[in-house]
Amino acid sequence: MRDFLALRKLGLIGGMSWVSTRVYYEDINTIVQRRVNPTASAPLVMESIDFSTLYRTIGKPEWDHAAEILIDSARRLEAAGAGALVIAANSMHAVYDKVTAEVSIPVIHIADCVARRMTAKGVKRAAILGTRNVMMEDFYRERLVTQDIELLPPNMEVVEQLDTIIYDELMHGKVRRDSERALKTMITNLEKQGAEAVVMACTELDLLIDTDANILPIFDSGHIHAAAAAEWIIGDDTPATPITQD
Repeated sequence: MRDFLALRKLGLIGGMSWVSTRVYYEDINTIVQRRVNPTASAPLVMESIDFSTLYRTIGKPEWDHAAEILIDSARRLEAAGAGALVIAANSMHAVYDKVTAEVSIPVIHIADCVARRMTAKGVKRAAILGTRNVMMEDFYRERLVTQDIELLPPNMEVVEQLDTIIYDELMHGKVRRDSERALKTMITNLEKQGAEAVVMACTELDLLIDTDANILPIFDSGHIHAAAAAEWIIGDDTPATPITQD
């Protein structure tokens, strides 16, 4: 058993959306309890941002505004004693570099955590499913490519359909059977195109995809990120296993 007082305090920037932030909180505490002590809980300081101010961010002015909001949040969490930060959303890592430049503590990057997990599993060719900016832009993809993971090019029809499902349904906590079937079809087609695995690069997709019931291994970014956060809190070199296995 580890000494609870030795656990490090983590700052969690959440609310993007609150649905997935709830999963982060549960995952982190479950892992800490399992690895440390049955009575332990994770030392956390959390700020839940009003996502309506960041919903479907597009264009430089809106992304600059998003960066300001996350920087302010990161500064407050650092001032509250956090020794590291987690941004509990894939898409908001588009402003990761701006946030890290304004704080003196590390920010654990979600795509780096996914890349390490995929490399450990020997995955060399994969596809990303997420919001439009995550699937299309370099800020996320390059973190995987630099670890020698080849990524299938995004299909624009899939990008548009998935973006709608995420923003109009999942971020409102809605789960539709038609959307579940659509996701299964997407994954089946990716397997036919040569993908060895799928990166679930939207924390809300956990509501729709059963990671144990697909023809390809699913790397759930939110669960992997939360496991890395718990590992940092514990200060253990042994990688924490995500609550949902890939």
